[in-house]
Amino acid sequence: MNPAILDIVNTMKPITLDEMKGVKLMNRVDTKYLVTSGQLQDILNGIHDYYYAQEVEGKRLSAYDTVYYDTPDLKMYTIHHDRHLVRDKVRVRTYVDSHLTFCEVKHKTNKGRTKKKRIEIQPGIDVTVDPEASAFLAEKQPYPVESLNPNLETVFDRFTLVNDEKTERLTIDCNLVFNNFVSGTSATIDPLVIMELKQDGRARSLLKEVLLDLRIKPYKISKYCIGTAMTRPEVKQNRFKKKIRRINKLLTLNS
Repeated sequence: MNPAILDIVNTMKPITLDEMKGVKLMNRVDTKYLVTSGQLQDILNGIHDYYYAQEVEGKRLSAYDTVYYDTPDLKMYTIHHDRHLVRDKVRVRTYVDSHLTFCEVKHKTNKGRTKKKRIEIQPGIDVTVDPEASAFLAEKQPYPVESLNPNLETVFDRFTLVNDEKTERLTIDCNLVFNNFVSGTSATIDPLVIMELKQDGRARSLLKEVLLDLRIKPYKISKYCIGTAMTRPEVKQNRFKKKIRRINKLLTLNS
């Protein structure tokens, strides 16, 4: 990561994890962006004085480790690839710095809304066998629990920002690496960055104004799907080939 990015975030106003819990976006709209580290610098400079940076134990940059589960024939991946509106993702996410691990189910509705349910679990357990975790999965997602296996690990560092009005939250994922449990292959999109804006759909957004000035458009990208396609080239991926070509082009330009 460009050290200048960390320097900018470290000089933003701090907000604690407890304070962040009060940022409830009830009418939430999520928008993703794929940007270079140079573009990220310009974005952060444009919003610096109007956003807080989440701070956990004195750190602004937090490490994440996420394991995505799927069926042997990758039904969750394939449903996303085939543009089904209703889809699910099952994952185990570890917040490395705070030593917390959660089993999570993300459900996308046909209205484009994402509903996330999760329970805290002990690190290292097999969620398909553990009684509490397996019961949670059986209730919250449609696939037989015994058919789920770890498919892809995503490792990245994240900044989390919130605007002064508390109407939007921005996550910035850097140093992203994919490790595939099936193929044994790894891939990275570093130094590219995935940003996700979660905002109150009714509120003005300074960030969107900055992005418009910089001619940066929204970009639909799933870390799970892109990571799977990049580490298992034999799987169905026609829909993602254009995205992978763009990623590779940006990586070449920014190497």
